[in-house]
Amino acid sequence: MNNNAQLRAVANDSRLMILKWLKAPRANFPPQIDGCLVKDGVCALLIARKLGVSQPTVSEHLRILRDARLVTSKRIKKWTFYKRNEDGIRQLKKYLDAQL
Repeated sequence: MNNNAQLRAVANDSRLMILKWLKAPRANFPPQIDGCLVKDGVCALLIARKLGVSQPTVSEHLRILRDARLVTSKRIKKWTFYKRNEDGIRQLKKYLDAQL
C-alpha cells in the first residue's frame, strides 16, 4: 500500500469527515431502503446529501478514499455503498505512529 496516497486522501477535510461519519453509520445516516448501513455500507447519495455536495463531487472523494484502501465499495442494484476499510485505516495509523 502506498502510504503517500493514504496521506493525500486524508489531507482533505471532506474526506476526513466521510471517514468519521462511516465510523458510526447508524448515528450519522438515516435507514436505507437497500443495504444495511453497517454490513453493506452507506449509499453514496446519502453521503453526498450529508456533505452538501453533488454526486460527482462525492464520487471523486469516495474514489480517492477507495484507491487509498481506506473505504470499500459494494454495488447493490443501481447504488454503490461505502464503508470503512479498518485494515487500511490500521495500516495508515501504524505508518503514522512509526513516522512520528
